[in-house]
This record gives sequence, C-alpha cells and structure tokens, in this order.
Amino acid sequence: MAMNVAQKLIDAHLAQGRMHPGEPIALTIDQTLTQDATGTMVMLELEAMGLDRVKTEVSAQYVDHNLIQEDNKNPDDHRFLQSAAARLGVWFSRAGNGVSHPTHQQHFGKPGKTLLGSDSHTPAAGSMGMLAIGAGGIDVAMAMAGEPFHLKMPEIWGVKLTNALPDWVSAKDVILEMLRRHGVDGGTGRIIEYYGPGLASLSAMDRHVIANMGAELGATTSVFPADEAVRDFLESVGRRDDFSPLEADEGADYDVHETIDLANVVPLIARPSSPGNVVPVREVAGEELTQAYIGSSANPGYRDFAIAAEMVKGRQVSDWVSFDVNPTSRSILETLTRDGHVLSLLGAGARLHQAGCNGCIGMGQAPANDTNSLRTVPRNFPGRSGTREDRVFLCSPETATASALRGKITDPRDLDFDVPRVGNPSDPIVDTRNLMPPLPQSESSRVQLIKGPNIASLPEFEPIGDDLELTILLKMADDISTDEIMPAGNEVLPYRSNIPRIADFCFGPVDADYVGHAHDSGDHAVIAGRNYGQGSSREHAAIAPRYLGLRVVVAKGFARIHWQNLVNFGVLPLRFDSDADYDALEAGQTLRLSGLHQALEDGDTVTAETPQGAVTLRHDLTPRQVEVLLEGGLINWMKRHRDG
Repeated sequence: MAMNVAQKLIDAHLAQGRMHPGEPIALTIDQTLTQDATGTMVMLELEAMGLDRVKTEVSAQYVDHNLIQEDNKNPDDHRFLQSAAARLGVWFSRAGNGVSHPTHQQHFGKPGKTLLGSDSHTPAAGSMGMLAIGAGGIDVAMAMAGEPFHLKMPEIWGVKLTNALPDWVSAKDVILEMLRRHGVDGGTGRIIEYYGPGLASLSAMDRHVIANMGAELGATTSVFPADEAVRDFLESVGRRDDFSPLEADEGADYDVHETIDLANVVPLIARPSSPGNVVPVREVAGEELTQAYIGSSANPGYRDFAIAAEMVKGRQVSDWVSFDVNPTSRSILETLTRDGHVLSLLGAGARLHQAGCNGCIGMGQAPANDTNSLRTVPRNFPGRSGTREDRVFLCSPETATASALRGKITDPRDLDFDVPRVGNPSDPIVDTRNLMPPLPQSESSRVQLIKGPNIASLPEFEPIGDDLELTILLKMADDISTDEIMPAGNEVLPYRSNIPRIADFCFGPVDADYVGHAHDSGDHAVIAGRNYGQGSSREHAAIAPRYLGLRVVVAKGFARIHWQNLVNFGVLPLRFDSDADYDALEAGQTLRLSGLHQALEDGDTVTAETPQGAVTLRHDLTPRQVEVLLEGGLINWMKRHRDG
C-alpha cells in the first residue's frame, strides 16, 4: 500500500492497534522534550514512579520559560531540574541557551524519529520529517520510562502547496491562512501533512513556523517530508550524517484534501484575542500600536530576525513603539551578532532580551494597557501577555517590523522600499557550551535531587466514586484555553512545582471566586462549550482543579491534550449529546451520576440527573482510559501495573 509520510512514521513506531482513524493506537517514542514550566512535574512524576534512568534514545530538558529571577523560586527549580537531568540521564539546556523547539531541532532533530514533548508546540519538529506530538507531562514521563504513547489514530489531512510566496509574505502568513480558513479547532483529530511543489521554496525553519502553529488549529501534529531542505539544514549545523530521506510514496492518498497556492497568500494578522481571528493586514491597517515583538518558537529562525534587521537598518522605529527582540537561541544570537544584524536592530531602537520564551508566556514584556501589541508569537489568548485587558495581534516579522517603523499597523507591501533579500546562513554558529550531556550511569546514580523549599510532593488522588452528586461551579463558553483555567505569567508559574499553592489561581480569568467556592463545595463539576482546554499542554490545568475537588467536566468538545490530561489525573471528561442540554444547565445546579463505574465499562454513554431531568452524556474513553480513570489517574495505574 502506498503510504504518505505520516503513515510511514506511525507504521514504523506502531506498538498497538491499527492505522484506522478513530481507533486506539500506541506508539513507541524515540525522543522526549520537557521545559521548565512543565518539566518540574515530569521529574516529580518520575520520582514517584521510582525511575532510575530514562529508556529513550534522547531526552532533553530545557530551561526557557521561567527565566525571570525576582526571588528564589525559579532558580531553585532550575537547580532541581539540572539535578534530575543528571540523575536520570537527560540532556540539560541551561537558562538562556534557547527556546526548546528550535534548540532541539538544531541539536537532535532527526528524520524518521518520534518525539513526545510536554509542550503543545512540540509538533514544530515535524518540519524535520519527524512525528512530534505535544502531550501532558505524565504521558511524557511514561515515555521516558519506556512506555508507549497512547492516542486515537488521527485522520491525515494532506495540504498541497503550489508555487512560491510573493514578496513581503512569509511562512507565518501560510499558517495564518490555514487558521483563517479553519479556525482554532479545524485540525482536531487530524495530522496535517504538507506536500507538493511549493515545498521547494520553504526552508526547514520556514516549515518549523508552520508546524509549530499547527497546534493552534488543534491538530495532533504537522509533518513535512525529509527532503533537500532538511538535508541542507542538517548539513549547516554539522549533522549531515543524521539525514535520511522520507517522502510520501507515489500514489499515496489522504483522508482530507486541501490546496494552498502560495502565490496568492497575502500578509495576514490574527486580531485579539484568538489565533483563529485572522484577516488581511490591510483590513486593520492604520490602527496605532505601542509594541512590536519579534521572536518566539513560532518565528525562531535566523531569517525571522535578519529580515527585521535589514528592514530597520539605517532607520528608526516610531518613538511610541517598544520594539522587542527575543532571540530564540544563544546560537542564533551569536550568528546574528557576527553578521551585523544585532547592531542594526539596536541602532533602530530595538530592546534586546535574553534567549527564551519571555513575553510569549507572559514572563515579562507585558504591553501597555488599552493599546495594541503586534507579536510573532503563536497565541494571543486573553491576558496571556501579562496584561489583563490586552490587545495582542499575531503576525509575521515583516508585518511587525513595518508597523514598528510606521507606528501603526502596516501591510509591509505598502512600505516605500523594496523587500530585503535575506536567507539562512550556510555556516551558523552552533554553540553547545550550555547544553550539558547525560552523565554515565555510574556517575548519575550518585546524584542527589536538589529540592528547594517551593517544591511540594505530588498530591495523591483517590479513584472516582461510583455515585456522584456534584454542584456545577462554572458554566463557560467555547474555546476556553488552559491560560484561562490555569494562568501563566510571572505571578503564577513560579509555583508550578507546588500544586497546593498554584491551585489558588485556578480559573482566575474566568471567575475570581472559583477557588473559594471550590473549597466550600468540595467535589464539583464545571461545564463548557466547544474546544475546552485549547492551548498549552500544561497539566497544571488538570491537576490543580482536581486538587480543589473537580471530578467531572462536561463540554461540547475538548482539545486533545487537555482531555487526556483530565483522564490522567482522574477527572472525568464528558461530552454533551446535544447543544440543548448545555443550554439548559446553569452554574449552581446539581449533577447526579449513579452506577458510574459500570456505565463507563459497558458503553460510551452515562446518564446524569439534572433539575431538567435525565441527560445523556458521552465519554469517548478507550477501555485503557476507563481503567486509568477508575484507578484515580495514571500514576496510580502505573504503580498497580508495575507492582502487580
């Protein structure tokens, strides 16, 4: 049978199941990626499992999110992560070395491999011909322990690219075009595979931009073939021997078909406050701004900074605009410095920040209140920037820089100079001095974990009851993100290794009184609309509400990673059978579930008694997930299977 790239990758790693869309499968995992906002939980979970050393080919721990050191919490956790990496045989990337995704691509990206990461933008590595999937930390911990990753076989969505992008249009506009067409849940249950003659004009880092923001479509992952562009990238970073070609067979087909004529793509921008709220830049041109932000894992390549540098060279950004430049790795910063681009940026008034996620995750660089901020980051969920009532637009480096120069939102095609011709260097600086390799096992076994006072042990959660009577504490609309369930930012993320403390921030952007009501009511439920839990993979958005007594979430639909995280920590995700049932229920009402265990084991529906009568709800769980839920979560399940 002729297979596409995604099918080849899955077939080569299929541990259980069949490649039929919707059926449960399990995949062997070659590599894992963790970062400091989620990695602390992963390391604590591995400690709880009693793991001595990881079983993967490559596991890497990055420090890129929580770089602000206003007190001891973040540096304490960085020391803990470094000690855990040394203990477990994990690569460790120090603070300031770079954002995980481009750094991992440079040092470890390898065609044909699987990568599981506790960051929702892990699919960026699909640009290398890898099957790279974002997941909750506990799933990544299981993979590090040698267990396969379980999911439902996605559909494969083939997107044929033709022709080439015109001047002033770049890879960010391609993924924004996908979001313009399909919104933030158009990729749910699908792998997006890009193919066609248009690929020839896209570098490996251009593809990284597109694959990274496939997460904003809700896709399981995005994949590209491993072709000459990937060979060129690996050769440029001194890893030519890691290249192996991987392309779709002639005659391979897809479950879903799409075509994008790159020649017809125009500069696009996502308006506040959703990545799916995309319009042509000219539709909002003329609006004033106070910040333009270049960088993040969504535009991490050398070219993304060099094009901005060439645009502002010999010019000055508007007096009313903060032009923030966030290098995505130390290697890229060194290369940009060597080539004179940093001097051009600084001379134009840019503010140069350390290599890391920074403002993308709300860790510094918050915009002024009641003003527009243009950013090349992947997300603009409400308040994610660190400013509660923010107005963040998502755009390309060309659009952000043109707007910084003019002091108002500007289509770069309307500038009075020609587009600079900038490519990726054939000889980038590859700095490995802050990437620490795993210790030999003879040395790692003697390493002691360093735990600061802010690190708390994982709470133990009991199995879900057979009969539940739950007050509905919240009723929410569509597209509630994990940023709204468990905010990020400088105030909250330092408590990521302390569940009792971070739980105090649960649902803060939705309802400031939720935590108090949860303490008063004990076990409870919440209800929501479609695409509940979109965005970050952070499992704190499942663990912390569970700590406060959340037992059931009923929604019109769930984002994949959060749905799995709920199950992994013993929270039952149920789906409304009809919109009318959602409309009829309100916060403050009671849900009653009786004989729940048998209902979950016997079929795909459960019956809830409500003030309006009986309501049928669907659970969509596999038999394995039912087992996990009834054990009280994946850690309990793992302990029982290991001991038994």
